[in-house]
This record gives sequence, structure tokens and C-alpha cells, in this order.
Amino acid sequence: MKLAPHLHRLGNDIVASYLVDLPDGITLIDAGLPGHWHDLQRELEEIGRPLSDIRGLVLTHGDGDHIGFAERLRKEAGVPVFIHAADAHRVRTGEKPKTPMGPARLGPTLGFFAYGIRKNALRTHHVTSVTEVTDGTVLDLPGAPVVIGMPGHSPGSIAVHVPAADAVFVGDALTTRHVLTGRTGAQPAPFTDEPDEALASLDRLAGVSASWVLPGHGAPWHGSPADIAAAVRAAG
Repeated sequence: MKLAPHLHRLGNDIVASYLVDLPDGITLIDAGLPGHWHDLQRELEEIGRPLSDIRGLVLTHGDGDHIGFAERLRKEAGVPVFIHAADAHRVRTGEKPKTPMGPARLGPTLGFFAYGIRKNALRTHHVTSVTEVTDGTVLDLPGAPVVIGMPGHSPGSIAVHVPAADAVFVGDALTTRHVLTGRTGAQPAPFTDEPDEALASLDRLAGVSASWVLPGHGAPWHGSPADIAAAVRAAG
């Protein structure tokens, strides 16, 4: 789905990833679930770009609902996968601490897991080879993505600022749709390793200049990062 010039979303408000389409190639942000591979193929067909135009995939963190088709893309198309060094072990192994679920409602929770099953979440392959990045890295990819460390949801959670798309991609640093309660609006994300650290990381997001803030779960936010950071703090 096209959101704006150069900017497309794969998936939906339950699980989303993003495609930045520029003349010198495509940068992907996150890889959703394995079944989103077909969403990627459809989006590429609609914009008239081949798979070979994808120059890199940047993961906002190493959780399974963000790495879905990453290994397939790496193996079949030779696309490099980038992730913060602090989440490299998580993306290779799937190992992560157990975190409290927090509030949940039966309907939305079942809907989240049912959607995952439909999109082959149980067949997620971990990424066997990654390029590690750190806070402040400017990647040599279309749009020159800037890595912004946002620890809290996981140690290596990042936001990815792409000025050419006027957008910042935030993964699970925040959410606009709580997958376990169905509540919409800017708020802290569930399954967060260190909630206090995640809230503190919002200070880094507030200083970014962009018109789009794009989470891994929930509707796109068309507004400033400072405003959504304040809204998350108020909700938290």
C-alpha cells in the first residue's frame, strides 16, 4: 500500500513492514511474517520494480514478527540484512527473555495469533548471516538510512530515519495498536524487555525531523515524532 511518494507499507495494522522506493533502489524496513513474502511480491509488481532492486533490509529488532521473510530474501536474492549488534544473537537464534504479557483481551489476542498462523509465523527462519550496525550508523543504502538506538523493547531496538521518505520507522519502540488489547492510539508496545528504558528512549525519537512515524503494529502516524513521543508518554 502506497502511503506517500517513495513510501509503501506491507501487511496491515496487525503486523507491518515498509518499503522505500527510490531511483537508485529499494530499502526495506523489517520483514513482517513469512507470509508477507507474497505482499512484497505484489507491491513490487505494482510499482514495476524487480526483486533485484532491493539493496538492503534493515531490521528494527530481532523478534520473530519482524524477521519473517528476511532469511528467504537473503538466500534467494542476496540481499544483506542489517541489525543492531545488541540484537544480533536474538535474530540468529530466537533467544529472548520472557516478558510479562501485560493487559490483554481475548478477542484481539486470539486475532493476533490467528493472523500469525495465517501468515506462517510458525515457519519463521532465523537469519544466519547479518551485518551488525550501531547507533548513529548511516547505511550505504537508498535513502541513506540513519540508525537511532532505541533500547528498551529489546537491547538492540532501533528507529530508522530515512529523510528522503520524510519518515522514521520505529519497530516496537511504540505502537499505535496494541496487539493484545486492540486499543488504538499511540502507546507503549507489549512484550517489552525494559519498559522504563523504552520510555526513556523516546527522548531520542522526539528530536527527529519527519512527517511520518511508522510502527511495526498499528496505523501509520502522520505527524511529528515529538508529538507521538509525548502521546506515548501520556498513555504510559
